[in-house]
Amino acid sequence: MAYDIIIKNGKIIDGAGNPWYWGEIGIENGKITKIAPKIKDDAKKVIDANRMIVCPGFIDIHSHSDYFLPVGRGQESTLYQGVTTAVVGMCGDGMAPIPKGKEEEFKKRVGTLDPALAQLEYPYHTFKEYLEFNEKKRNSANLAFFIGYGNVRIIGGQGGEDRPATSEELDTMKGYIREAMEAGAFGMSTGLIYAPQLFASTSEIIELAKIVAEYNGLYFSHIRGEGESVTKAVGEVIEIVEKSGCAGGQIAHHKISGEKYWGKSKDTIHLIAEANNRGISITCDQYPYNRGMSDLMSALPPWARKGNNDDILERIKNPDVQKRIKDDVEKGIEGWENWIRDIGMKNLFISTVNHDNWKDVITKNITEITKIKGLSDDFDTFFNLLIDNELSVQITIKSMGEEDIHRIMTSRYQMVGTDGSGILATISSGAFHPRFFGTYPRILGKYVREEKILTLEQAIRKMSSFPAQRLGLQDRGLVREGNWADLVIFDPDKVIDKATFEQPYQLPEGIPYVIVNGVIVIERGKKNRKAPGKVIRRRA
Repeated sequence: MAYDIIIKNGKIIDGAGNPWYWGEIGIENGKITKIAPKIKDDAKKVIDANRMIVCPGFIDIHSHSDYFLPVGRGQESTLYQGVTTAVVGMCGDGMAPIPKGKEEEFKKRVGTLDPALAQLEYPYHTFKEYLEFNEKKRNSANLAFFIGYGNVRIIGGQGGEDRPATSEELDTMKGYIREAMEAGAFGMSTGLIYAPQLFASTSEIIELAKIVAEYNGLYFSHIRGEGESVTKAVGEVIEIVEKSGCAGGQIAHHKISGEKYWGKSKDTIHLIAEANNRGISITCDQYPYNRGMSDLMSALPPWARKGNNDDILERIKNPDVQKRIKDDVEKGIEGWENWIRDIGMKNLFISTVNHDNWKDVITKNITEITKIKGLSDDFDTFFNLLIDNELSVQITIKSMGEEDIHRIMTSRYQMVGTDGSGILATISSGAFHPRFFGTYPRILGKYVREEKILTLEQAIRKMSSFPAQRLGLQDRGLVREGNWADLVIFDPDKVIDKATFEQPYQLPEGIPYVIVNGVIVIERGKKNRKAPGKVIRRRA
């Protein structure tokens, strides 16, 4: 017989954590049809792996590529890392549903992420229509979807109001979640530091998660606090999963934020282990950097973020409100993750802005910008940034310590996720987090080869079969006959990230081949025009 592709002369790491072995792989009709020491049949295409590693394609368990898909589906920055499947709809956000009559409101909201998104038309309303819309498009990598609680709250619940949902609102939100789950969503996500989600009670989330549980779905959460309140926030995830009956819970981009709290990963990992020992499936994902990324608006106290963006903007223009914000930052508010006090303005770096007057300070921290702009103090800079840019300011946040990064990374409950997006390497706006370009090669180069805190086999399992297991994907994440041929070929001696916070749009080195559903999409380090990605639905 003749295969579509045969990969020869490779060291196969199957993704299950097993040691590598020499072997050849035959691919036909998008799937792995043969694995053997030698394959003597012909093939339309033969790839000489040249003694490099051949492993499963990486499953980005926490991705925000859905924000960028409407303006470009190439997913270059993550595809070059070896990501063959992106899990989207994270942190309670996403691009669906958009009920009839809510189109303009939706455009205004996503326009704060990228002004181009406000100019597009979205020819779908339900989650089912959204998945079908994505199926009709040419995607370079596979996509798996969650429904975001934030979206559901805005279109069917209390929106930006700080109050419990009425019974009618609760029923409406449940209806949207049920429709998404029936369409093939894998679960529901929350982002509990973001307005308006931060106003949600634990009991409300449990009630909504019960609908997810009816479909054996998952609950993923950007937890309420990653610093002072991190152990309590992890406990909330466990409580939500336990009381709702969801199949499992995932703590998004797990970290310990703020130097005074470093070391708390001992407690959080213990809590996760304890939950699993009680039969509650809790896992986490992580990116390998000491900075996070968020929006500057989230540094405001919760009360200042009530209502919609227009309400917030008008509020913070008031000098009396600004004084109250300063006082609350200094004194603190129970349960609020107080970045300015606990991390400091000197550790908040500007990533993207939309006002020309501020583009010269991208990659600078707020304390540096105060001096550059000749402003009175860091709070003056903070408020002017938000007001001039109409709240649309993205930042990176230097807040994590290597000890916690190592402890979380080596935990049996950790898997890898970028918390980034697949974007063009030629993008010119702002300075997105280098995790968009470097997450997976950074782990393989820095943490495996150089620091040796993981073996290759352990790292690849955390990038492939472990996230596949979390999602219930039985035909991806392993190099196994009958599985979809999502594969990466990389040089373990050369693979490394090149992206930095100052120059993030740099592709990694050492990953010459990426295959999605049996189609070569990165060949000899160059992306081709093929787009074989599929929309993956939750197994009924």
